[in-house]
Amino acid sequence: MSATEHATGPHTIDYVGRRARLAEQLDAVGCDAIVIDHPVHVRWLTGFTGSNGAVLVNADGSAMVSTDGRYTTQIGVQAPELELHVSRTCAVELAGRASAAGVGRLGFEAAHVSVAAMRRIGAALDSDGRTELVETADLVEKLRAVKDDAELDALREVAAIAVKAFEDLVASGAIAAGTTERAIAADLEHRMRLGGADGIAFDTIVASGPNSAKPHAGAEDRVLCDGDLITIDFGASKNGYHSDKTRTLVVGGSEAADDFAREIYSTVLRAQLAGIEAARPGTPLADVDRACREVIVAAGHGEYFVHSTGHGIGLDVHEAPFASSRSQETLATGMTLTIEPGIYVPGFGGVRIEDTVIVTDGEPEIITPLPKTV
Repeated sequence: MSATEHATGPHTIDYVGRRARLAEQLDAVGCDAIVIDHPVHVRWLTGFTGSNGAVLVNADGSAMVSTDGRYTTQIGVQAPELELHVSRTCAVELAGRASAAGVGRLGFEAAHVSVAAMRRIGAALDSDGRTELVETADLVEKLRAVKDDAELDALREVAAIAVKAFEDLVASGAIAAGTTERAIAADLEHRMRLGGADGIAFDTIVASGPNSAKPHAGAEDRVLCDGDLITIDFGASKNGYHSDKTRTLVVGGSEAADDFAREIYSTVLRAQLAGIEAARPGTPLADVDRACREVIVAAGHGEYFVHSTGHGIGLDVHEAPFASSRSQETLATGMTLTIEPGIYVPGFGGVRIEDTVIVTDGEPEIITPLPKTV
């Protein structure tokens, strides 16, 4: 294994290859180099996991990094192949070096650089005006949308941790009348930690009864009652990667559910299965959203499906691609996608069923294989 590759499971991460792919995009956006200090992007391009760092990538694929004194040992281990420059203002340091080296057009990530930071970067450029700052958008995001084998391994692993924790939670009988949403969330998060997670991917949602009509409810002190719909949206994080899945159950079991709860659950399940079936390479993401939405609309509940169908997942919980009616993108092999339609009826409750899939050349691979019953 070379110094430019890092082990992760049975596969290695080729950071040089990732930077080369970014470098290939620079000419199309009119840049000779780009300076990046968004932590997730720095990690994806170099392997460095510290909280303060930047990487300069040139159009020929060469690169250098910067971090402050707290992380010099760490970055020496995680990105040993890269020339290091120690500074507390990492992006400013690298921008100044790029300008001094004669870079004419220096890109920066407009979505991740504040106005104040851009001014500091601009002040670091040579005063003769030879270097021009160029806004760029979504260059790294689009590269990250298609996962390599090492990333897919990491996503399968972290998904399996969360799946096992949920299975154990259900088997324990903890989801029962008399307990609270908050207690269930804490129990599930504890089980994910014990199962090997570094932490939770996001604040766990445990929404029962009328709270389940709120797509982004939290976990409150509400006490569960038999017959309540209860939506549990949760995920683990490990080695920077995240999982995301949702199941809706009925407190007391299926016999405690009323007819309307059964009807909306059945509708959401049919919608979710239609979305999974549509998640094939070459399919427009808007069509995945449409596959789910048409089922819910046909059942008369279209007004209660109030969000888009799904998103990619990786180093961010929500990242490209995005399955919505407004999406202009198309699925490709190696992308990840959550498929999570829902029906939310104010004053009554709601149902959401979510799986994460990997887009393959054949059937989508579901990496969150939990049962889908009430």
